[in-house]
Amino acid sequence: MALYRVSNMIGRKSFNVESITVAPAEVPGLARMTFTMLSDHERFDQVLKNLASLIDVRSIEPLDARNATVRELALVKFSIDHSKRRTEIMNLIETFHASIVDLSEDTLTVEISGDSDKVKAFVSLARNVGLKKVTRTGTVALARRLMNLSDE
Repeated sequence: MALYRVSNMIGRKSFNVESITVAPAEVPGLARMTFTMLSDHERFDQVLKNLASLIDVRSIEPLDARNATVRELALVKFSIDHSKRRTEIMNLIETFHASIVDLSEDTLTVEISGDSDKVKAFVSLARNVGLKKVTRTGTVALARRLMNLSDE
């Protein structure tokens, strides 16, 4: 219900949300939501005030790349039906420090994580060497300074 209220409020303010991730937080019964969006300061400040007024919201921590560790994960499935393609895929995996997580007779699934630009670059290059499917988590982020939900 909280995700619905938060995303609905952001949608009403006409923000273009690039990604949303939600997972249990370190405090039992609470979840951490990470929304990635672009905005001007004036509209962003208004959304922060509106979010703070929602009953399900315990705290809000605006982050940007300068004050946060930001990562994304993707699973990329390749078709490996001929040997030339296999070599190119293995070179791509090595270059990006990705990991093979599943292998079948005709497919290879790779896990890649890092900042969004790294994941985008990997996926872009993978299109040239047999990319079949891709799924991405969206951005997750934590402030570089220590702040726990239980500290508030």
